[in-house]
Amino acid sequence: MTGSKPVLWQIEISHYSEKVRWALDHKRVDHVRRSTLPGVHIPVALWLSGGAAPTFPVLELDGRRIADSTAAIAALEHAYPEPALYPADPAQRARALELEDFFDTELGPHARLLPFYELTQEPEMFAQIASESVPGPLGQAKSLVGLYARGYTAVRWGARNEDAAAKARSGIVAALDRLEAELEAGDGDYLVGGTFTVADLTAASLFYPVVTPAEGPLPPGGPVPPALEQFREGLSSRPGYIWVEETFRRHRLPADAPTLTGAIS
Repeated sequence: MTGSKPVLWQIEISHYSEKVRWALDHKRVDHVRRSTLPGVHIPVALWLSGGAAPTFPVLELDGRRIADSTAAIAALEHAYPEPALYPADPAQRARALELEDFFDTELGPHARLLPFYELTQEPEMFAQIASESVPGPLGQAKSLVGLYARGYTAVRWGARNEDAAAKARSGIVAALDRLEAELEAGDGDYLVGGTFTVADLTAASLFYPVVTPAEGPLPPGGPVPPALEQFREGLSSRPGYIWVEETFRRHRLPADAPTLTGAIS
């Protein structure tokens, strides 16, 4: 812990980490971020969570170590109730939490796997992106980091599996269909109750690896595998895709007070 500030243990490019970062910034919570090399984060997460969770994000808050992005946001909502991410109306709150769960389970894994799959088809590009994403001096060892990234994503998520990639594409499109249906049933701007809630934050966060909005973790204008770019172009005119871009633009604002970023290797 660093003083009494919350500490977010994260992988910088992770969309689930982005989900918690966004909640912290939305609530203007001054906090510290700790990043590790993907793969190294597994024993760290297990240590932090007492063996309960092998992955990040893990949020240290008020003496607790909270694994899982949904649990972390619930804890933040309790500790920092304003501005609220949960609707006050019980039925709307239940609806927002159901949508959070849907996008967590039915979008998040697919939106992670597909970019990694396409990057494994472009080793030089993958090495460049990986070297720019790791903390500390490891980023200077581009070839080694690229080799590690391809191996790690293949073992951890099956990122070299063509069938898994095809399933991911279908899952992303299905999640976009659901997003658009929910928006059409509401006011078109927000998923629940006509205001920004955890449902909007979750959907936008977990679509970011596909949409790559300018306000997201990945720097705009970076290299994109041609096959992934083609897939994105096929979705880019859809209302749900545009909604993700607009939601980031309108709501992904940094905290008023700057956070401190610490890295371990």
